[in-house]
Amino acid sequence: MLRLRGITKRFGSLTANDSISIEAVPGRIHCLLGENGAGKSTLMNILFGLLEPDEGEILLGDKALTLTNPKQAMAAGIGMVHQHFMLIPVFTVAENMVLGHEPGRAGMLDLASARALVRDLSARYKLDVDPDALVEDLPVGIQQRVEILKALAHDATYLIFDEPTAVLTPQEIDELMAVMRTLRDEGRAIIFITHKLREVREVADDITVIRRGKVVGQAAPETSEAELASMMVGRAVDLKVHKAPAQPGDDRLVVEDLVVASPTGAIAVDHLSLTVRGGEIVCIAGVQGNGQTELAEALLGTMRPLSGRVTLDGVDITHSKPVDTIKAGLGYVPEDRHRHGFVGEFSIAHNLVLNNLDEYSKFGALDLKKIRDNAQARIKEFDIRHGGSHDQEVRSLSGGNQQKVVLARELSRPLSLLIASQPTRGVDVGAIEFLHGRIVEERDRGTAVLIVSTELEEVESLADRIAVMYRGRIVGIVPPDTPRDVLGLMMAGVAYDEAVATTKGAPA
Repeated sequence: MLRLRGITKRFGSLTANDSISIEAVPGRIHCLLGENGAGKSTLMNILFGLLEPDEGEILLGDKALTLTNPKQAMAAGIGMVHQHFMLIPVFTVAENMVLGHEPGRAGMLDLASARALVRDLSARYKLDVDPDALVEDLPVGIQQRVEILKALAHDATYLIFDEPTAVLTPQEIDELMAVMRTLRDEGRAIIFITHKLREVREVADDITVIRRGKVVGQAAPETSEAELASMMVGRAVDLKVHKAPAQPGDDRLVVEDLVVASPTGAIAVDHLSLTVRGGEIVCIAGVQGNGQTELAEALLGTMRPLSGRVTLDGVDITHSKPVDTIKAGLGYVPEDRHRHGFVGEFSIAHNLVLNNLDEYSKFGALDLKKIRDNAQARIKEFDIRHGGSHDQEVRSLSGGNQQKVVLARELSRPLSLLIASQPTRGVDVGAIEFLHGRIVEERDRGTAVLIVSTELEEVESLADRIAVMYRGRIVGIVPPDTPRDVLGLMMAGVAYDEAVATTKGAPA
């Protein structure tokens, strides 16, 4: 048994962990549940040797462990799948897998052995990954697979999964749940950090809830989602989105016959047409990798369409640069916040004004007081948990709080169109309730809202219309009360009428 006993960690005046004690038992999955900034990742970074506690101890059996670096943790049989990927982008999957324990002789790297290791683990755990692919070319969901395989490569007995499903599609989440059960049945101990209540109830053997750095209780897997949410945030949480029927206005975003190529040259968006009116939310549903990313980036202006036309409020923005689309009133939340959503080395305050610097400048110099005042207002409004200062670097925040910074920036200026890819990825239930409410408020102001999400619950809750995307095309546009099994078939490329007939058991 691996035990953390009385762990306390402080960062200045902030107590991130306050005398926390938990256990990891071989053959069991222990879910650590808590809202963003509750201290979950800090606790696991201590267990993996990335941070040292101010108080408390770590015990393996009856033996005290001193863990001052990850190498010591791995030697003790502890592996970690990190929330923020610890991969070298310019290395291949195989090179990342063996980094730090490279196979070979006489100073020569044995890449054949590294590739074989990737293939063997991929086959064993059904996590298909190309060993020769460059990490920087992989979608975030596949990069998460690499992180998981990297931890498994060390054959760890105690595995930490830190928000592993934050970037996965529903299908990939199901696959990961199966992997976790397999590992548990092999006799490994798993600590699973998440704030997704359905996942907790699906795989947990034990549940510990942390709030603001303290353990506030234990729960059984059969505990209701509403009860778990209340334990997490310390109040009742409404898990449903409440919104009045949409009152659509004029067409604001009009996409006509758009064709966009992926970085590899393949056609990612294939003669796609779509209209989003002011005062409505259109959600694009689909398995990740079917052109949603390229569509969103083409609308922003970071990718150039091969053909077709895009207008916003009647103005042609087909080939506009991002600076011009933003000035035209486009707000954009990217699917990968780390690469495209913020500058990690910049402060919270500066990240909150990155796309609107003209308003926060005076005679060519930044108006620091205005930037500071804006930061204080947005931090309070969006409940951005931080270490006590708006000057804190964004990269030091928890993943959910980083997402709040991105959303706070985009929702804090007048918009004609809001495009949000995975808007609540990595965000806890309390924050999701707030952010969904803000998105609905934006709709009700007359903004056209286009949401790209792999979370079907989110799509069904937010959408006024659902556009299902498959292989770069819109398979169909359906109402939000469309049965989930019909949506699932459409996401696999089945036309709406055929999907309805199939789910009713009638001949297609």
